[in-house]
Amino acid sequence: MKENRKVLLVHPEISRTKYNFAGIIDNEPLELEYIWAMLVQEGWQPYIWDGQVEKVPFVKRLRELRPAVVYICGRTRQENFMKEYAAVSKKSGAVTMIGGLHAQRCYSRFFTGYIDYVFTGFNTDPIRDVLRGDSPENISSLCWKRDGRWVMNRAVAHDIRKLIRPDRTYFYEHSDRYRYLELLPAAQVRTAYSCPYRCSFCIRNRMNCGVYSQRDIADVVDEIAQINCENIYFTDDDFLLGEERLEEFIRLVREKNIRKRYVCYGRADFIAAHPGLMRKLRDIGMYYVLVGIEAADDGHLEAYGKRSDNSVNTEAVRILNSLGIYAMGLFIVDLDYTAADFLNIWKWVRKNDLRHVAVSIFTPEMNTELIKEYRGRLITRDPSHWDYLHVVAKPSRLSVRGYYFCYHILLISLFLRAWRQGIYDFIDYRFFIGSMVKNLFGFGG
Repeated sequence: MKENRKVLLVHPEISRTKYNFAGIIDNEPLELEYIWAMLVQEGWQPYIWDGQVEKVPFVKRLRELRPAVVYICGRTRQENFMKEYAAVSKKSGAVTMIGGLHAQRCYSRFFTGYIDYVFTGFNTDPIRDVLRGDSPENISSLCWKRDGRWVMNRAVAHDIRKLIRPDRTYFYEHSDRYRYLELLPAAQVRTAYSCPYRCSFCIRNRMNCGVYSQRDIADVVDEIAQINCENIYFTDDDFLLGEERLEEFIRLVREKNIRKRYVCYGRADFIAAHPGLMRKLRDIGMYYVLVGIEAADDGHLEAYGKRSDNSVNTEAVRILNSLGIYAMGLFIVDLDYTAADFLNIWKWVRKNDLRHVAVSIFTPEMNTELIKEYRGRLITRDPSHWDYLHVVAKPSRLSVRGYYFCYHILLISLFLRAWRQGIYDFIDYRFFIGSMVKNLFGFGG
């Protein structure tokens, strides 16, 4: 390992079908860029292979580089690809490492003979320590093998303020491929880990050992000023947290005369309670706010633990619309939905003039209380179906086929509405709508 200093950092493709919404939202491999920066400091030669953008197949790139180490990250839906790439990397003689969001919670799913290490936190120090040859027994947030048996060291929450800045070399080389809708290119910035809220359907508040950790906002603004990209996508689970922190963000952006457009996640109750603050954010470039509307009725919102109601959702969308900030309304279609519930989402969207909408299928996350609750109703165990586009547990009031039919009718209606309004004119509407029409009868059979 000392002679060969090459490390290949891998983010697999999302899927191998065209029906995956690639080319609509493609995320910069920010996690790998943090690791890249650490590797450079340590004297390693990092390379990134991002399956979203690469034209050279992974196996060919692996053979060309012959790296000493291969690190692979991803989400639940990418588990099969992560394992596939780890297996072929191990055959090449590389040390194989697994990390990322999925591994933090579901590390045991990677306990195989062709994987050497699994990292269960955000901190890059454990990767560094393994590469330095430190004893694995003393490295936190690490799963490793001793005498052929897996050992799980205690995961430790990481203070995000200790992270070094990401190295965006790869992003700049592929800036024509990373986007958020029409915002191209779009660079990503993370200002916090985890989430202080406890919505029942969400696993994000379990990340970083459930500990919410924020960066100093002055450091965030300094990073933004140095990014050669006019569009910034905040990947925090909720950027709109802390009135004083946001006021300081606005002040510093103005002080540094930064002129960029921003995308962020934010709760409806914060938006509804702070119209003046949202106006100030609009004035410095806030462009999209992704809002978890979740449901068109208060019953589901209460069941999800949202601590909000639809009057608040309505007010939040009204405020964003009045300010000219695009609201991206995020909905969840529950497994107890009837055809009328799907129709109610459509009616809510039209009534509140919500132009941008994303609809996810309720998915009990792996290694949570929810998956235990729904275990008897699971109809698949294929991790690639944990993409929020597939039904993974049996609906309670519709057949699987009937549920998919209602879901795709809703998607087709929303896409046709967006097409008529001239939204997303950069995508191939005919392809996506055609795919959805086929799925009306092809899913759930």
